[in-house]
Amino acid sequence: MSNTELETRIETLESELGVLKEKFKKIEKAEKPWWEDHIGVFADDPMHEEAMRLGREYRESQKIIYDDEVIE
Repeated sequence: MSNTELETRIETLESELGVLKEKFKKIEKAEKPWWEDHIGVFADDPMHEEAMRLGREYRESQKIIYDDEVIE
């Protein structure tokens, strides 16, 4: 690889690193965690409740029973 190619690659990497640093600064400056904006999004959503019920039902079906004792 020639010096010119290496220099071009290094410039590209430095540029991309700069973009990532800027994004990281924005994340650090956030006043509250990102997930707090999503609290309650599924409140009173029947589809979410159904998904939770089906997930619970599936997990319950995966339990192994030994001698009438449920092991989780």
